[in-house]
Amino acid sequence: MEHKIANEYLQITIKETGAELCRIQSVTTGKDFMWNADPAVWSSHAPVLFPVIGAIKNGYVRYQGQEYAVPRHGIVRNNSNVKLAEKTASSLTFALKFSEETLKIYPFEFQFEITYRLKAHQIIVDHRVINHGNTEMLFSLGGHPAFKCPLNADETYQDYYLEFEAVENDSTWLLTKDGLVGTETRKVFDNTNTLHLNHQMFENDALIFKHLVSNQVSLRSTKSAQVVTIHFPDFPYLGVWAKTNGNFVCIEPWLGIADSADSDQDFETKEGLLRLAAGQDFEASFAIEISE
Repeated sequence: MEHKIANEYLQITIKETGAELCRIQSVTTGKDFMWNADPAVWSSHAPVLFPVIGAIKNGYVRYQGQEYAVPRHGIVRNNSNVKLAEKTASSLTFALKFSEETLKIYPFEFQFEITYRLKAHQIIVDHRVINHGNTEMLFSLGGHPAFKCPLNADETYQDYYLEFEAVENDSTWLLTKDGLVGTETRKVFDNTNTLHLNHQMFENDALIFKHLVSNQVSLRSTKSAQVVTIHFPDFPYLGVWAKTNGNFVCIEPWLGIADSADSDQDFETKEGLLRLAAGQDFEASFAIEISE
């Protein structure tokens, strides 16, 4: 099932399964900005990542003497138990709550909520995590939205670039063949705020940034005026990824990161995990802004 909301500028569509944003459309021009999830290339639009980001070493974590097979990217993605919780003229809220099934793979009594709000030219994505348990809860969360690239028929992938709000000097952390974060880095920025796109840059998987100065990044073209900007001040990590044969780019704000190759698989020492006290809640948001 899909749900839609619109204002005078944008219409968005959310799949109830996985609470996945699957379409951003300009009301005035009819232009689509999201990747179409072509199953021959990559069959997702914008997976919701919770309570882990990316790959888990050997497919499981250890927590207080037990092993838990938390899936790659967590338990919200493609989950049909996610349900629409509230709808207004300008927002859609989806929720997933712990169950006997989830406790087998993730040992916390959580409630996860994600709200998509339209505000002028922006889609604001609000996340809320509630700890219903009696112990401290460990988690991370993030977004994985894929944007069409190129957006126009007379453009190529190489016409596009990412423009960061600040001059950057960060490196990407190289991933192993299993999607784990290795110990080696590769320089990406050299005192610049732009990153020109080409398919070859993703031959070794995603670019993973831990130390960006910027809190926003824009997808721009050298040949046309439309701009997609991601504002992510609540998110310390950023991933940039695409399939080498896919005309899209994922710009991914993260509150965590994939397991490191040298991880001891102890969930309590995993990099990027947040800790939430019993009975407390946590909120974080990012925004997608469309300019034409």
